[in-house]
Amino acid sequence: MEAAGLVKELTEARGPSGYEAEVRTIVRKRFEQHADEIRVDPVGNLIALRRGTGSTGTGDARVSLMLAGHMDEIALMVAQVEKGFLRVAQIGGFDARVLFGQEVVVHGTRELSGLVVSVPPHFTDPADREKPVPLEKLFIDVGLPPEELEAAVRVGDVVTLRGRWTPLAGGYAACKSMDDRAAVAVLILCLEELSRRRHDWDVYAVATVQEEVGGVGAVTGAFSIQPTLAIAIDVTFGMQPGLSTAEAVKMDAGPSIALGPNFHPLIHERLVATAKAMELPCQVEAISGASGTDAWAIQVSREGVPCGLLSIPVRSMHTPVETVCLRDVERTAKLLAEFICRLEPGFAETLVTRDALAAAAAPGSGGPAT
Repeated sequence: MEAAGLVKELTEARGPSGYEAEVRTIVRKRFEQHADEIRVDPVGNLIALRRGTGSTGTGDARVSLMLAGHMDEIALMVAQVEKGFLRVAQIGGFDARVLFGQEVVVHGTRELSGLVVSVPPHFTDPADREKPVPLEKLFIDVGLPPEELEAAVRVGDVVTLRGRWTPLAGGYAACKSMDDRAAVAVLILCLEELSRRRHDWDVYAVATVQEEVGGVGAVTGAFSIQPTLAIAIDVTFGMQPGLSTAEAVKMDAGPSIALGPNFHPLIHERLVATAKAMELPCQVEAISGASGTDAWAIQVSREGVPCGLLSIPVRSMHTPVETVCLRDVERTAKLLAEFICRLEPGFAETLVTRDALAAAAAPGSGGPAT
């Protein structure tokens, strides 16, 4: 299980929310090596099924686990073509402070290299010179004269950051779209590990779309699959200067296992217990409300799905230099595979029995059951 090459391939690919085709092609080739069935649903989710060896669950339904990691990345969209330059709008949650001076790719009738620029500070109002340049005052320069630019680029064309994989010391690496391609790598590595082992539960590995604009793929994927339970894999804030331990988790200390109303406490407990049994480092992360992940959408699909969340610590999130420790990616995949292999067919029933719910609600249990 080696993460570096896989994460590099995934992060350098381009896949803004709603335009994930390039990433989906890469992931599909990887999924095909370890899955029994693969399909793409109408919104673009890539769904791989690896069948378990256990007996069926209640009635004719088999117990199944949905794993979700999103393929899409934050990006920009052309909002206006103005005098040989491009004005842009956001796809997802960009911080305009990180855009100025960035290299981008404009996906028009052909790919065009561009730069995010603004009016020189010499012509800026003195009161604004010390402030970040807002998005509405940024524009993209691709070097074409107005008439050629208007022929090559239309309003609505997508603009992506030019990501460059940068290996760092100590097993770290930086690139764009670690959120959430690092988690997609976890899905692939987990399936690879499961191909060598026995597991009772059916496993649906879902590379979801449009998480950055509202969790669209998680909504439709969970509705279609109807999993017995689900685990989302995402990123969380890694510790760096300016953040406190209440806001971020340690890097190179394993995945964080979320606890809060979005997550079933017994799934959380089982994940923690599995990590301890493996002597694999992990962290507990308290999320008191909406998690902002695919788990938030999956939990309320149909009659409800018990959920868990594993998160990979990332520094400088939603910037062109999102940074991970590759060991954390590998640890997350190992923990997930071990959790799956330890799932007995009857575990699902324990999540909803009266005794289990009462135990989960007891003081010291981590909170009330969902």
